[in-house]
Amino acid sequence: MTDLNKLVFYKSQPHPCSYLENHVSTTLFLAPDQPVDAPLYARLSALGFRRSGEFLYRPHCEQCNKCIPTRIAVSEFIPNRQQRKILNRNSDLTVTPQRPQFTEEYFALYCEYIAARHYDGDMYPPSREQFISFLAQDNDFCTFFEFRKGDQLLAVAVCDQLLNGLSAIYTFYDVEEERRSLGTFAILWQIQETLRQNLPALYLGYWIRECRKMSYKTQYRPIELLAGQHWQRLS
Repeated sequence: MTDLNKLVFYKSQPHPCSYLENHVSTTLFLAPDQPVDAPLYARLSALGFRRSGEFLYRPHCEQCNKCIPTRIAVSEFIPNRQQRKILNRNSDLTVTPQRPQFTEEYFALYCEYIAARHYDGDMYPPSREQFISFLAQDNDFCTFFEFRKGDQLLAVAVCDQLLNGLSAIYTFYDVEEERRSLGTFAILWQIQETLRQNLPALYLGYWIRECRKMSYKTQYRPIELLAGQHWQRLS
């Protein structure tokens, strides 16, 4: 087992926060030449690290601790009335696992999603290079789950396999299919998949109380928040 005290980390230069106006952010990165196996990835995830492309990272802001790692305790999750409706509404979809890769079909859906939902952020405008570096890193952990209605691709959930759960990396979907609530359905499906694999938690990334775009994460209960080195339930 890798000794965490022997790992090498790098801290980024301060940069504008992507989530909170007038805030400066600093990020801690695991050295990219550090081999990452399944046990190490699981331990770092339990400590609040996330993966973006080839990098494992965690916010490391000296005067701010608003980015809180979250995970869903899937064995105790019971969908509410609205979530049950969404599950039923999407029961006609087929979900298929694929290796991470760039395809024109994926990229077209990704571009439409970014243009509709993140046109005001640093991911716009999307590019092939961005898609490949952010999502299409073929490694031992990552899977693209395709959500299709017949031959029509409606969503892709990018998900990492951990020893202690699944990690929801990113989801992009057909924004024209508003009635399906595909973003919610993708999370509900990943909760079910985590249960099918007899794993304890679905890791959802960071939650900021003041950030409207992150408010959806607290709709899945019980949700656990990392405080220091201990996970606590949000009441």
